[in-house]
Formats: sequence, C-alpha cells, structure tokens
Amino acid sequence: MIMLYTQSGCHSCMTSCSFFCPPACATGNPSESSVRFLANYTSSLKCNTRQPQFEKLVHLIEPNDTLIVTKLDRFARNTREALNLIDDLLKEKIMIKVLSLGTIDNTPIGRMIVRTLLSVAEMERDMIIERTQAGKIFARQHNPDYKEGRPKRKKDSRNMAIFEYSNSHTVKEAAKAFNISPRTVQHIKKLFR
Repeated sequence: MIMLYTQSGCHSCMTSCSFFCPPACATGNPSESSVRFLANYTSSLKCNTRQPQFEKLVHLIEPNDTLIVTKLDRFARNTREALNLIDDLLKEKIMIKVLSLGTIDNTPIGRMIVRTLLSVAEMERDMIIERTQAGKIFARQHNPDYKEGRPKRKKDSRNMAIFEYSNSHTVKEAAKAFNISPRTVQHIKKLFR
C-alpha cells in the first residue's frame, strides 16, 4: 500500500478499496489533511516494470507532499530504479516515509541506509527466483511425473454435478451453490463441451 498525503485540496482514493479512504476524503473539505491511497496487488516477482497506478501517483506528487510506503522494495523492482526515483522525489522536496524504516532524508547517512536496504531487498528477490528455479530442476530430475503449472481439471463426479447444475441455472447461481467462483464454473462447462 502506498499513500500520498497532500498539502492542499481533497483527493479521491486511488484504489477500489473505498474503506481505506479516511474521513477527510469523504467530507471534501480542503482544510482537512487529504490523502491518496494506492494499493499494489501485483507480485514483485512477476512484473519487472512499475505499476500504472504508481506512475499516476508519482506524477500527482507536488513539493511538500509526503509519500508513505509500507516497504522500501515497493518503490521499484531493482536498486537502480528505486534509487533514481527516491533521488528525484527528494530533489523535489517530497518527504518519503517507509513504515518499516522511517523517514528517508537527503543526508549522506540516509542515502547510504537506503542503498544498503535496497541492495538487500534485490538480493532476496534474486535468491527467491534462484531457489525456485533450482527446485524445479530438482523436481524434473527426480520426479518422472513432474509437470509445471496447475494440474488439468478432471471429469470427476463433482465437476459433472457442477456442469449439470449449471445447465439449468445461471453461472452465478451455480457458483454460489457450490461455493466456487463463476470463472471456475465457466472452466468446468468448457471442460464438458
């Protein structure tokens, strides 16, 4: 979660989770402190570029605003990109608060701490990828039945019951009756066609 405290005006929340929105946003009173929220739900391992909502947020930031980030590695996917972004924000007099670290300031010690922590975060990400790849190689060598990805759906009795029920009911009704998502019902219908 990334939040932006602004100095003037009231802004809407930048997430579909409206319950994160503080009362100041609901009142529309510019004299109250206003906040923008950005929820980042994408895995840092699957995406190597910054998120579109984060890009919007960076363009909305003005001098004397405060950017609050839950973890330092949420800024970017690698150390160089994060350092460039942090340097740009600090040059524009934007305060950066990291919940797990504190306030990032534009001092030599502050920059050293940020560089060190970003390097550690990038190393951890790389090690996770390396261990995952090593585990897959080991599984391929030692398990003749190993297959990557999810197992294919089977035409078992439960899926047959869902298919038959969905033929006489809507997809939403079938999903609710069997406590599964509508997309799963659609996959099962496709399986039996």
